[in-house]
Amino acid sequence: MARPSRYPLELRRRAVRMVAEGRGDHPNETAALQAVTDKLGIGSRETLRNWLKQHEIDAGTRPGTTTEESAQFKAMKKEIAELKRANEILKAAASFFAAELDRPHTRS
Repeated sequence: MARPSRYPLELRRRAVRMVAEGRGDHPNETAALQAVTDKLGIGSRETLRNWLKQHEIDAGTRPGTTTEESAQFKAMKKEIAELKRANEILKAAASFFAAELDRPHTRS
C-alpha cells in the first residue's frame, strides 16, 4: 500500500502544472521533470512522475484508481480490520461464558 505523501497537495498540484507548462522548453520529459524537481526541491523525478500519473488517473485520462476511490478502499479495509478485532473479542467472551456455564457452581 502506498504511503501518504509528505508533500502538501498544493505543492503537488503546482508541480504538475509547472511540468505541463514547461514541457516545450525542454528537449525531453526527463529534463522537464528534473527542472521542476530542482526548482521546487522535490526529492526525485520518480516522485514527480508518480504525481503526474495520479493526476492523469484523477482527470480520467489514464485508467486506474482515483484518489477518492483509493481513500474509500483504505477506509473500508480499516473498517474490516476493526470488525475482525471486534469479532475476535466476541468469540473470546462467548468461549469464556460457555466455560463458566459448564463449570459446576457451589453456593456458599
